Amino acid sequence: MGVKAALPSYELGFYALVVTCAVVYSGSGIFEASRDSMNRKAFRDGIKPGWHYFGRKMDVADFEWVMWFTSFRNVIIFALSGHVLFGKICSMTVPQHRAVMYMVYGISAVLGSMGLVYLMIILSHCLVLYSVALAKQKWLCYVAGLCCLASFKVEPFSSWQSGFVTGAFDLQDVLFYGGSSFTIMRCMSFALESSERKEGIYSIFDLLKYNFYLPFFFFGPVMTFDQFHAQVSTRELRRKDDEMKNIQVHALLHLGAIIAVDIFFHFFYILTLPSDLKFMNRLSDWSLAGLAYSNLVYDWVKAAVMFGVINTIARLDHLDPPQPPKCITMLYVFAETHFDRGINDWLCKYVYDHIGENHDNIMKELVASIATFAITTLWLGPCEIVYIWSAINCFGLNFELWVQKFFQQRLFAKLEAKIPEGMSRRIRALFGAVNFWAIVLYNIPALNSLEFALLVTKRLLLTGFPVSTLSIWFITYCGVQLIKERERILAIEEEKTEKTKVE
Repeated sequence: MGVKAALPSYELGFYALVVTCAVVYSGSGIFEASRDSMNRKAFRDGIKPGWHYFGRKMDVADFEWVMWFTSFRNVIIFALSGHVLFGKICSMTVPQHRAVMYMVYGISAVLGSMGLVYLMIILSHCLVLYSVALAKQKWLCYVAGLCCLASFKVEPFSSWQSGFVTGAFDLQDVLFYGGSSFTIMRCMSFALESSERKEGIYSIFDLLKYNFYLPFFFFGPVMTFDQFHAQVSTRELRRKDDEMKNIQVHALLHLGAIIAVDIFFHFFYILTLPSDLKFMNRLSDWSLAGLAYSNLVYDWVKAAVMFGVINTIARLDHLDPPQPPKCITMLYVFAETHFDRGINDWLCKYVYDHIGENHDNIMKELVASIATFAITTLWLGPCEIVYIWSAINCFGLNFELWVQKFFQQRLFAKLEAKIPEGMSRRIRALFGAVNFWAIVLYNIPALNSLEFALLVTKRLLLTGFPVSTLSIWFITYCGVQLIKERERILAIEEEKTEKTKVE
């Protein structure tokens, strides 16, 4: 109820004004803190020389972002440019064999960058999981796949396998574990899809074509085997209307995002500031809340850029890859929170939806979410901070369902039916605001540190109560109402589209 309930335009305008002013005020506090701390000794490792003519240094605390645009920049440009040219030639000359050509190019690129031993390790895992798939037993596919994944994530098996790769360069560990982990997820998808196939089994070459598609190999996203196989098997390659224009627009948007982040890091040290808790205690509650929120937004931007660039390459190859994650600014529901939509789709299809079914039963939902986060913990690499992140997010997902079930009882349903839809929307937005900050605080430990998350929680809920707590809650409520308005407009548009199709 209340999904399509409209609010007065002046009320929505007031909400937009409140959110804008709050963001500006919080941002000014972060900017001043960044300017004042530029030359602090405690931040020496996280802040490096940047734009001297502006008198600004740059936040370089994120290893991944710095890696992409320094040591890995030329490798990315060279490898993906070669793939694009190679793929274009193949799609024009031998479209029916383009998957084989992608495989050959991918194997050659992996061999050239990581060496023969690494390639043999990957092929051995592919062979093991292909052999398991022959049995057509799902439980065996899960056991074998998770054991293979654990061999890359749990010591001493991880070090033992990486020790076979001789030589050393800056990106060796990143490429080793990235390619290995995504390989296992793809092989498990292949094995599970083969188990469901009624007649026969897919060939080993289908698995190799799937696994060694270079744009997805090292950094994902994971595209389930059934989708990949269906798309690369299409012989008639036709583009939709304005598809090339959309690809070009998205490529420009990703380039713009990269430039925007680079500019942002010269003026807002959102990653380095939380590393000094003594300095954090001097900041206002508003600045702390802004830092916590900014960390999540940045991680979304980073994921959107990485997967966006890869997805652009895949779309040039006539594929329809998993979309970038939904912006954290547009989220207030745990069920929609994910930074890697490929892994999320994989987990939903093979674990979460498989066990939880329609997600109406509380016990099934609990078992499904525990199993999902257990595999996610193994995927991320078991350690204390990952255990904490998994536990609190698993609780958040289930608590969200428990609250929803509680308010769906007949008594509350009758009460809600008696009040206007607009008021129902306002009440739901109040709960959504609480959920929004639960999502922020539950994900900060993994994105920054547990200490910073505890500091923000203490300041917002204890020492900042009631002024900071209630004011930030109200501002978040205004933001959730704007999100709900966007959802309302999209729901109306979808309804119109469906009616047009029927007519």
